[in-house]
Amino acid sequence: MPLTPLDIHNKEFNKGFRGYDEDEVNEFLDQVIKDYELVLREKKELEERLNDMKERLGHFNNIEETLNKSIVIAQEAGEEVKRHAQKEAKLIIKEAEKNADRIVNESLSKARKIAIEIQDLKKQSKVFRTRFKMLIEAQLDMLNTDDWDHLLEYEIDATELKLHEEEDSLA
Repeated sequence: MPLTPLDIHNKEFNKGFRGYDEDEVNEFLDQVIKDYELVLREKKELEERLNDMKERLGHFNNIEETLNKSIVIAQEAGEEVKRHAQKEAKLIIKEAEKNADRIVNESLSKARKIAIEIQDLKKQSKVFRTRFKMLIEAQLDMLNTDDWDHLLEYEIDATELKLHEEEDSLA
């Protein structure tokens, strides 16, 4: 078991003929030297471990700092992407609204043209109806004239027709 500072302080050596017992003092010193060497070795190992831990801690601190910077950069990039997406969405919406307005205006224009064409067709159908009615009335008037009755009064003998045909072929 290693010596404590109190053990070294309280150690008393027996007095011999010329003072302290030399063997006893040498043994004690050997024990102190061994313990002191052990303490020095342990101290050196602990210092090395402490330095290793400091290096590792520094490495982990660098990693932490790098990660924090990466997180900040990622957040900024995310915000930038979000802002860009919002701008693009607004542009798409504006474009869609413009297209919708254009389509509505074109549709209204076509509807007006169709309405005008319908009005023209109605006018043309009225004119056609009026003319057709006048044509039919004119034809009815022709049918109702006495000229038809005169045609029915004519009687031609078939023998007379043959004679007319023969005369026409000889001539």
